[in-house]
Parts: sequence; structure tokens; C-alpha cells
Amino acid sequence: MNVAVIGAGSWGTALAQVLGGNGNDVRLWARKPEVVEGVNASHRNVRYLSDVVLDERIRATLSYEDALAGAQAGVIVTPSSLMREVAQKLDGLVDPDFPLIICSKGVEEESGLLPVEVFEAELGNPGRLAVLSGPNHAEEVIRGIPSGTVVASPTEATAMFFRDLFASETFRTYISDDVCGVELCAAFKNVIAIAVGLSYGIGYGDNTAAMLMTRGLAEMSRLVVRAGGQAITCMGLAGTGDLIATCTSEHSRNRRFGKLLAEGGTLDDFTAQTHMVAEGALACRTIATLSAQYQVELPITDVVRSIVWEGADPRDVVGDLTGRPLTTEFYGL
Repeated sequence: MNVAVIGAGSWGTALAQVLGGNGNDVRLWARKPEVVEGVNASHRNVRYLSDVVLDERIRATLSYEDALAGAQAGVIVTPSSLMREVAQKLDGLVDPDFPLIICSKGVEEESGLLPVEVFEAELGNPGRLAVLSGPNHAEEVIRGIPSGTVVASPTEATAMFFRDLFASETFRTYISDDVCGVELCAAFKNVIAIAVGLSYGIGYGDNTAAMLMTRGLAEMSRLVVRAGGQAITCMGLAGTGDLIATCTSEHSRNRRFGKLLAEGGTLDDFTAQTHMVAEGALACRTIATLSAQYQVELPITDVVRSIVWEGADPRDVVGDLTGRPLTTEFYGL
């Protein structure tokens, strides 16, 4: 099959490698000319995961038109802040039934829309749309280290189409109809990973990290249920699985970003050092839109937002969490 992958960051490159390894011809859209040149000349992405030799079926391009020419499916792997721009660029280049799977994680800031909702608003026909999320560090997926992920779509045929497109012996794919739950989990876990990184940077230990992860899971579940998703999704690969991987792994950019913040660094410092986007930095702000919309209490998210965007000292706001009134472990579900 011919597949267009829009976005040549680490995750887009890893997914292109999975698709190429499955026998598909992949056109990888990249923003940087040096990435295109490197992929096409030496089968390496010179900016991301550059030590991995890419499958020969992967070719890169700077053109949306070229990437989509003859494609039978599209994979969207750009930062969540660019979702609407990407959807608008695809308008007129793909037909109304063209299958699209969104692998980006976040919430549109002003509207509070999830990525799949942005694409539906711009391109219509939600039945051909799907999302992919799970405990999938690009650094491991691209090397064929066994991983599992969830493909969610409102249409079972679309979910199964993308399930089979990505599935391999080392990349296990499972389907779901809970698009809302999968996408909210994908955005939310990055915020909790920043909180865990902050806690380690302050000097706290594993007990604190475990508390933040499980209380973060409770926050995630409250928002998912109130927004119309399924609580059980939060216990699966897209929820608990991705939360564990993102909060504990050395590969996690959001955990690293949190630790950097605790050590006096900034978001600009992180971006300059890694050439990566810490999606949780934006998500802690955009999720506030949903918190207000659905009247859901998200104390960890609020504290992370105050540190990232309002300049609060991590050591000064710890009391905002530890001083909260005691209550039952599960509420608001």
C-alpha cells in the first residue's frame, strides 16, 4: 500500500519505519530540507533517531502534494498546535473517504477540541478518521522492541483497517471505539509526566512519583468520563500503559522537561536542547479549557500549569497539593 506520513519528527519517523517494514511504500512529509535530503540520500533522519537506518521503502518530501500523490491512507504525526493548519492543507488534496489516522497528542487551546474533532470540522466524514495512542516511545518502536498500541475510530471498519496496516510481530495493535477517551488520555498523561519529572528534580522519590501517577490517573478518569469517554479506557494501553511509560522512562521528553524545570530551566531551554516539543507544556494549559467546560477538578494539572506558564516555584506550590482536604480515593466518576 502507498501511505503518506505527515510529520518527520521522532514519532513520525518511527511509524514510517513500522509501515515500511510491513511492506508499504511510505512518503514522509518533512518541514526541514536537510531531513528530506538525509532520508533520500542515506536513509537516515539527520535530526531525529539519526542512528537508525530507515527502510528503503521510505522516501521523504517537502511537498504535501507529493506525499499524498497515489496514497491510500494518511498518517498525521505533527505537533498538536498545528492540527488545524495541517487539516486545512489537506483539504482539496484528499477525497472525502480517504482514511486518516491521527497520532498527535493534545487539545486545541481556544476551542478545547481534540485533534480528531479538528479534522472532522475541517474535512468532514468522521467515519474515515482514527487515532493511535499507547505506551510507544519512538526510540524503541523504531528498533522493533515489542510494543502495544490502541487504534480508535467511531467506525469499526476504519479501526480494523489501520489496525492491520500497522500491526506486526513487534507492534501489537488493538481497536477501540472510544476516540474521546483515547485522545484525552494521550494528552493528559504528558501533564502528569511533567509533574513526576518535577518531583524527582526537587529531590523527592519513588513514593511521590507513584502518588502523582495514580492521582493523575484519577484526574484523567474524571475528565474522560465527564467528556463522554469510557472510564475503562483509562485502565488500558492508552491510559495507564502510556502513563507508566511516559512517567518512568528515560526516553520521556515530558518527564525530562519537568526535571529541567525543577533545576531552573525553561521551556525554551528544553526546546533548544532537544529540538522536540514537550506536548505536556501546552496540554496543561489547553486542558484547562476542558476543566472549565466540564467543571472537573484537576489539581495536579493546575499546579503544573502554574509552574510552566505562570512562573511559580515548584517548591512553593507543593503545599497546594499536600494541603488539600482529605477525601475518598475515587470521586467524580
